[in-house]
Amino acid sequence: MTEMTLSTAPSVNVQMLIRAPAAKVFEAFVNPDITTKFWFTRSDGPLEVGTPNRFYFDMYGVSGPVEVIAVDQNKRILIEWGEDPHKSTVEWTFEARPDDTTLVKISNAGFAGNGDELVAQAIDSMGGFAMLLAGAKAWLEHGIQLNLTGDSYPDGHH
Repeated sequence: MTEMTLSTAPSVNVQMLIRAPAAKVFEAFVNPDITTKFWFTRSDGPLEVGTPNRFYFDMYGVSGPVEVIAVDQNKRILIEWGEDPHKSTVEWTFEARPDDTTLVKISNAGFAGNGDELVAQAIDSMGGFAMLLAGAKAWLEHGIQLNLTGDSYPDGHH
C-alpha cells in the first residue's frame, strides 16, 4: 500500500466566461481606470512587474499592497497581495476562445493560519473573486456598474 500525502492548505479557483475578446478583458484587469468600474475604488497605477502597487477599497477605509510577479500580455497576471501573515498569491488566466469570448480563471493560494482561519480566508476569497468576475462580466458585456464590492457590506462603509 502506498502512502498518500494530501495538502491541507486550501486554494480557491473560480472562473467565468466573459463575452469579450481576451485583449479587452485582460486590459480591464491591468488598467485601474477600467478595474475601478467593477472592483476596487483606486490603485497606485497599472499592474506592471517591478512597480509597487496598492489596491484601495475607500468605502471601507482599507487598502492592501500588491506585488506584481508576472504579466503575460492578454494571457496571465500573477500577483502576491496582502500583508503578513495574510499574504497570498492570485493568478488570473485569460483563455481566448474562437468566438471572441474569454474564459477568465482566478486562483488564490498561500493562505496562512490554523484550520478555521484557513477556511475563513478561502471562503472569503471565493466569494470576493466570484463577485469580481460577475462585476467584470456586467461591465465588459453590458457597460453596467453593479457596485458589488461596495454593496456587499453596506454597514462597513466609512
